[in-house]
Amino acid sequence: MSLMREEIDVYVEYGGHVADPGPGPAPAPRARTKRPLQFEQAFLDSLPSANMYEKSYMHRDVVTHLAVSAADFFITGSMDGHLKFWKKKAVGIEFAKHFRSHLGPIEGLAVSGDGLLCCTISSDRSVKIYDVVNYDMMVMIRLPFTPGAVEWVYKQGDVIAKVAISDRHSPSVHIYDVRAGSNEPILSGEVHLSPIKTMKYNHVFDTVITADGKGVLEYWCPTTLKFPEDRVDFRLKSDTNLFEIVKCKTTVSALEVSADGKQFAITSPDRRIRVFWFKTGKLRRVYDESLEVAQDLQRSDAPLYRLEAIDFGRRMAVEKEIEKTEDVPQPNAVFDESANFLIYATLLGIKIVNLHTNKVVRILGKVENNDRFLRIALYQGDRNSKKIRKIPAAGANVNDSKDPLIDPTLLCCAFKKHRIYLFSQREPEEPEDATKGRDVFNEKPPPDELLAVSDLGKAVTTSLPDNVILHTTLGDIHMRLYPEECPKTVENFTTHCRNGYYDNLIFHRVIKGFMIQTGDPLGDGTGGQSIWGREFEDEFHKSLRHDRPFTLSMANAGPNSNGSQFFITTVAAAWLDNKHTVFGRVVKGMDVVQAIEKVKTDKMDKPYQDVKILNVTVPK
Repeated sequence: MSLMREEIDVYVEYGGHVADPGPGPAPAPRARTKRPLQFEQAFLDSLPSANMYEKSYMHRDVVTHLAVSAADFFITGSMDGHLKFWKKKAVGIEFAKHFRSHLGPIEGLAVSGDGLLCCTISSDRSVKIYDVVNYDMMVMIRLPFTPGAVEWVYKQGDVIAKVAISDRHSPSVHIYDVRAGSNEPILSGEVHLSPIKTMKYNHVFDTVITADGKGVLEYWCPTTLKFPEDRVDFRLKSDTNLFEIVKCKTTVSALEVSADGKQFAITSPDRRIRVFWFKTGKLRRVYDESLEVAQDLQRSDAPLYRLEAIDFGRRMAVEKEIEKTEDVPQPNAVFDESANFLIYATLLGIKIVNLHTNKVVRILGKVENNDRFLRIALYQGDRNSKKIRKIPAAGANVNDSKDPLIDPTLLCCAFKKHRIYLFSQREPEEPEDATKGRDVFNEKPPPDELLAVSDLGKAVTTSLPDNVILHTTLGDIHMRLYPEECPKTVENFTTHCRNGYYDNLIFHRVIKGFMIQTGDPLGDGTGGQSIWGREFEDEFHKSLRHDRPFTLSMANAGPNSNGSQFFITTVAAAWLDNKHTVFGRVVKGMDVVQAIEKVKTDKMDKPYQDVKILNVTVPK
C-alpha cells in the first residue's frame, strides 16, 4: 500500500526517510488565485454608484419599455401606448417629446445601433418608426400579421436601414427597409421551428441572435437568414451550450449583447442569468437569483445581502405577486461599455457584478423598499462621440481618470409603477419644500399619490406642538418634536397623546443597548392604528437621523406602514435611517429612558414587571 501524500509529508517532517511511494493518485492541483481586473476602479468610476435613485419622472400608465440611444436620448414606453423622448443633459435629463404611438400597449421597442432611429410595435399590427434626433415620426408600416419581436439589423454607415420583425403566431421573420416607403418586406424566411420571442442584433459580427418560445437559440445573418459560419468558431450547436435553456426547461425573457460583441446575456423565468461567449456559444457565467438563494443569503452572515426581516418578507411577497401577474416588463441584464461588468435588477436591488472576478461590486437601490426594479438601460456617454476617453496608466491615480463631462446613468422601470427612475453618481437632494422632491409630478398622479401629496400639504399648514412630556411609572421623559420636518407623524402622535390613547400603555419591548418601544394598546407589538384609521407614509428628512441616543422614531411593519407604536433609541442606530421616521429627541429625562432600558425582560424582550405610560402632557 502506498502512502498518501499527507502521510509522507508528516513522516519526512519528523526525520523519516521515504522511498518511492509507488503508484497512487496524483496530488490535487493548487487552486490558482484569480488575478484582479486591471483598471477596475477606473471602470467603476464610469458606472452609477448612488444608493438611492436621484430622480423619477412620470408616465400616464405603467412603464413597460425603455431604451438608451447612442445619440444622448432616453426613450420610454408605457402600457397605454404612449412613447416619451428625454434628452440627456450634462446633469440629468429633460423631457423632449411625447407621442401616442399605439392605441394599445407598446409590445416592442428597439433603438438602432447608431442611436438615430427608434421603432415600436403593438398588437394593432402597426410599426411606428421615429427619427430620434428630430423627435419626428417618419414612417408607419402596416403589417399583415401580429408582430412578436422587433430589432434593428443594420450597422452604422449602411445604406439600407433594416428592421427585423417576427410573426407572433408563426416562425417567420420579415426584414423591412424603413426608408423605402413600402409595406412589403425585402426579405422573409423562417429561422426557427417556433415563433420568435426575443431578438438581438450583434452589430460587431453582423449577426442576429434569436430565441423562440421553447428556449431554442439561433444565430443568423440579416442579409441571407443563414447561419454565419465565417463569424463563429463552431459548426454544430451540439458543440456549444446553446441548448442550455432547453435543457433547463425554461425560456428566454430578455437578451442583451455586449458592446464589443463577444458576449451576450440571457435572463429567464427560472431567475438565472446566463452569460455566453458569442463566437463559441459556450457558457461563461450562470448567476442564480432564485427566491431559494435569496432566502439562504438572508439567513447568512453576509451584511451586503441581508435585509431587515420585515423588509425581506415584504419583498418576497412582491416577488410572488410578480410571478402571478401577466404582462410584467421582462427583466434584463446589461453589460457596461467595457464588457467587464454585468448589471441586473434583483429582489435585493440592482447588482453590478465583475465578470472577471465573479464578485458583486455594488448594489444600487437596496434601500428603495417601495420599488421592485425590472428592466434597465445604461448610459455611459455617447459611444459615437469623437472624444477619446483615456485608460489611466498602471501607476496612475484612478481618481484622476474621472471625466466630469460624463454622467453615467442607469434608467429603470419598476413593477406596477408609472415612473422611470434614474440612478447616477449623486444621491438625491433634500428640497426645502416638503411637497417637492426627487419624484417629479410631470403628469397627473394616480389617486394614491395625489392623496399623499394633498394630505402632506394640509399637514404642513396646521399648527402642531413641538414638545411633549411622557409621564411614566419610572419618571418623566421630556421630548422635542419636529412638526415642520414630519408634520403627519407629529400630528398623529400628538393627537393620540391629547386623546389619552397612550395612557396606561406598557413598554412592551425593551432591548438593552438598543431601544425601548411602546404605543401598542394590545401590549404585544401587533396592535395600534393611526388617527386616520389607516397606515400612513414615512417622512424621512436628511437632518433627522438615528445618529445619536435618545432619538424618538416610529415603529412600523415595513415602508409606509406607520400606526401608533413608537420607540426611543438608547444608542446610535444608523441602520434604521430611511426605514423608520425620526420625529423627535429626548431633551430631559435621559436617566428615565436608561432606567427603563435596564429592566429585566423575557426571551421575547418584554419586561417581567410592567413599565407604563401614565399619561402625556401636550402644550396647548
